[in-house]
Amino acid sequence: MSEASFDDVLRDPRLHDAAIKLAGELVLSREPGRLMKYWREKAGVQQIRLAKEMGLSPSVLSDYEGGRRKSPGSQFIRKYVASLVKMDRERGVLLGSKPADDNPDAILSIGEFREPISVSGIAEALSLEILTGEDQLDRSLYGYTVLDSIRAIYALSGVEFYRIFGSTTERILVFTKVGMGRSPLVAVRVSQLKPRMVVVHGPERVDPLSVELARRERIVMAVARIGVRELVGKLSSL
Repeated sequence: MSEASFDDVLRDPRLHDAAIKLAGELVLSREPGRLMKYWREKAGVQQIRLAKEMGLSPSVLSDYEGGRRKSPGSQFIRKYVASLVKMDRERGVLLGSKPADDNPDAILSIGEFREPISVSGIAEALSLEILTGEDQLDRSLYGYTVLDSIRAIYALSGVEFYRIFGSTTERILVFTKVGMGRSPLVAVRVSQLKPRMVVVHGPERVDPLSVELARRERIVMAVARIGVRELVGKLSSL
């Protein structure tokens, strides 16, 4: 199955929301293998059939579900979600299910700057620690979105998911309630739209994988440690 199949699923109005929700839950899950098994069994799909649809050996899928392989990358997640959602189309079990968290307050704050602001200007204003993208400090940013990272993927689906990008992707996405920063960067990598800058709020230690993902996607990544209220206040005043 080609990567494009995930994009094809997103273009199908009936499959779009389920695909976004499943991908988001897998990205944020601490035990993605167990969650993959849960969704597969809930849809009533045999492991061997799903593996065949994905173009994989059943043993590979079994290893992921059993936690014997490391967390799946974005390509695997795209294949898994596209295959399972398409196979569920007839029964509609997953298509009719609700997100684990339907709280509408995923977007804590969103806005556009009065004038374009450079990455370095944002970093100075928010006292950020830049982790990658030092060669892009002169790039202009036009807006910001502050997200509750736990609620973001769950609560936002369909067209609403893309609302976090406001009028342009040349903006800063701030993810709050972050553990080590991996989940937000995996979510960004899976998404079709990419922000210019991602800020993870709060972690004492950032997962090196998240930094590498940001580097591969040519995204400026930084850490913020000031309070969320102060951060939002500074962004809204720029």
